[in-house]
Amino acid sequence: MEGFDAMLAGDFVPPHPHPRSPVIALFRALLQGEGDLLGLLPTEAYTMPIGPLGYSRRSIVVVNDPKLVRHVLVDPEGIFPKSDLMVNALDPLIGDSIFVSSGETWRRQRAMMDPALTLMRVNRAFPSMQAGIDAAEVTLGRAVATGESLSLDLMMSHLTADIICRSVFSSGLEGRVAHAVFDAFTFFERSVAQVEIRRLILDRAWTKIPQSQAVLDSCALIRRCLGELLDSHLDAGKSFDDIASAVVAARDGEGRAFTREELIDQLGVLFLAGHETSASALTWVFFLLAARPEFVRRLRAEVDSVCGDGPISFEHTKRLVFTRNIFRETLRLYPPITFLPRVANTATRLDGYRVKRGALVMVAPWLMHRHRRYWARPNHFDPDRFLPERESEMVSGAYIPFGIGPRICAGAAFATVEAVLLIARLFRRFDFHLDAPEAVRPAARLTTRPARQVMLRVTAA
Repeated sequence: MEGFDAMLAGDFVPPHPHPRSPVIALFRALLQGEGDLLGLLPTEAYTMPIGPLGYSRRSIVVVNDPKLVRHVLVDPEGIFPKSDLMVNALDPLIGDSIFVSSGETWRRQRAMMDPALTLMRVNRAFPSMQAGIDAAEVTLGRAVATGESLSLDLMMSHLTADIICRSVFSSGLEGRVAHAVFDAFTFFERSVAQVEIRRLILDRAWTKIPQSQAVLDSCALIRRCLGELLDSHLDAGKSFDDIASAVVAARDGEGRAFTREELIDQLGVLFLAGHETSASALTWVFFLLAARPEFVRRLRAEVDSVCGDGPISFEHTKRLVFTRNIFRETLRLYPPITFLPRVANTATRLDGYRVKRGALVMVAPWLMHRHRRYWARPNHFDPDRFLPERESEMVSGAYIPFGIGPRICAGAAFATVEAVLLIARLFRRFDFHLDAPEAVRPAARLTTRPARQVMLRVTAA
């Protein structure tokens, strides 16, 4: 791991694992025992276009070539559905929902969900973002007064959950039910067995990994709470103009609505995807900026130039280029969805490379975004690499923080505007001071998060 002193040197190289040989990488991952796949990635994974990942009973194929990645994720032949590992991990929480379903089931769900997803248009959702940040500023103001240390991870999770809750259910996170959902989601993210490395190495394809009773209980609590929020939209005589009401009103080609359990599935996806991925990215944004005050100075100068002393509007966010590029570069270095695993449901070939039936086909934004053939200084934090005059440095298809193809994240624009507004407003008012920054390292679980909570103190800017 890069030391914090190196981070403060002229070039900024934030924390990242140092890849080793496949055998050493395997033993390191097994010894750590944290379900963190980043330690399993050998040096070759950052240079090869396609190839095996380590040694396992189940064949694991890493695909890095942008053309092959597009083929796997677009999946014109229908042979690369979401991996069984992901489906089994998320089933207790979101069932056979749009995030994990495939084939005709997915096409029906997507057609029904499209009207609701249009309600995530950023100009419509912008007031929810503003209201959530208003509440966060009050909380941070209290932290300034008391001098207490805060968990950066929990702060970002709470803020993004508040915003998505306002957008989906027209309810802020201050409510009892919303708080219970947030707390259970936090436990689920840290505890779900999406990948247990020993099982990944030793088990056959399609071997179901059992979840702990505590994880199953948290899923049941989340679904019960989402059901309570949903029921407020199902009560006769009540009218809402939000995402939840649009999902309730959705009908398929035969006029059928989602059942109540299916509604909870789909709303669970929106809540999970709408806050967890944003919270992951913003945790890293605030860590990086807290470590580099010169970037904060540039950011504040841009906000002052574009917005003056007044409120930051939706139109302003389009002109905050440096602020947006900070977010884009953070997504490159720490993509929230570290891996996009697929499973080959039949034997096939990818550009001549043999893929066995049941093989885990691993598309990894983490690897593509740090691939040594696609990026200059891939481990450096350089927001200016996204400036128009440097477009020639970009390799087409090598940057996929929101996925690609028919399953590309429908909330990409929402997440980007949310992040730009949140970064601009909070860094305009506050300074953030890291506790023990040298101990921070990334881990890949459900999303790319710090392996341990990042603590910080807040002062007035």
